Amino acid sequence: MTSVLESIYSEEYAVVDVRTPAEYEKGHIVGAVNIPLFTNEERADVGTRYVKQSREEAIRRGLELVGPRLAGYVEQARSLDKPLVVYCWRGGMRSSSMSWLFSTSGLASQTIPRGYKGFRKAAAERLALPWQWRVVAGPTGSGKTSFLRTLAEGGEQVIDLEGLANHKGSSFGGIMQPAQPTTEHMMNRIHHAMHGFDVSRPVWVEDESRTIGRVHLPETMFESMRVAPRQILETPLEMRITNLVAEYGQLPLDELIAAFDRIREKLGGDRTKRAIEAVQLGDMHAAVEIALDYYDRTYAFTAKRFEV
Repeated sequence: MTSVLESIYSEEYAVVDVRTPAEYEKGHIVGAVNIPLFTNEERADVGTRYVKQSREEAIRRGLELVGPRLAGYVEQARSLDKPLVVYCWRGGMRSSSMSWLFSTSGLASQTIPRGYKGFRKAAAERLALPWQWRVVAGPTGSGKTSFLRTLAEGGEQVIDLEGLANHKGSSFGGIMQPAQPTTEHMMNRIHHAMHGFDVSRPVWVEDESRTIGRVHLPETMFESMRVAPRQILETPLEMRITNLVAEYGQLPLDELIAAFDRIREKLGGDRTKRAIEAVQLGDMHAAVEIALDYYDRTYAFTAKRFEV
C-alpha cells in the first residue's frame, strides 16, 4: 500500500477518484481528478437495490447505467496523459472495474488498496506521529504569516493552516477568499502539505483556535499545538495597524462593514458605529485601531492559558 500511496504525490501519475461528485466534494486526495462512475442519484439507486433486492440486481442496474458511458470514461482518463492511480471509497468494485476498463483500453492503471478509506487511515496515523510542533503566536497584525514565510524560505518545515483553510481566522478572514474546504478535506490538505516532512525536525504553524472559519483542525494536531513551544512575536501597535491596513485596506467596503456588523455584540454598538463610519470615510487606520481593541482583548484572554 505504501508504494501506491507514494505515487499519489508524484507528478508522473494522475490520481483518479471514481466516486460520486458529492463524495469527492466532501473530501478527496489532493490533486485527484473526479471521473465519477455514477452520479449522486445513480449511486443511491444502485445502493438501494443492493440492500433491498440483491447484489446481482445492483450490478445489473449499474451496468445498465454506465454501459453507454464507457468510452467517455476512457477518453477522460486518456486526456490526463499519465499512468493512473484509481480509487473509490473502500477499494472495491467501482475502482477495480474502472481500473480494469482503463487497462483494457491500453492505459497503465493501478488501484489504491482499501481506497479512500485506507488513505484516510494512513493520513490520520501519520498526523498522529510525535511531530515537533512549534507555534508562532502574537496579537492580530503582528506578522505571523510573514514570519512563517521567511522560515519556509530558509528551509524550515512550515504549514500555512490559514492558507489551507482559505480563511484568515477572524470575522474579516473570509473576505475575497475561495470557498473553504470541508473539515474532512482540510485534513487531506494538511497531510498533503506535510508530505516529505521529517518527524525529527520542527514543524512550524501559526497559533490557531480549534476552528478556522468553519473548518475544524484535526483533534490530535490541535491538542499537540496547545502544548507545543511558542514563539511570540512582539510587534509595536503602529506597525500592526500598518500591516492590517495593507492587508485589508483594499477589500470591498460593503464586506468590511458586514464583518464589523458580525462582531457588533462583542465590539459594542458605539465602537461598531465609529468603525463603520471610518470605513465609509476611507479611514482604515481608525477602523483597524477600533477592531484591535476587541481582538487584543481576545488575544490577552486566550494567552493566559500559556502563562506559567
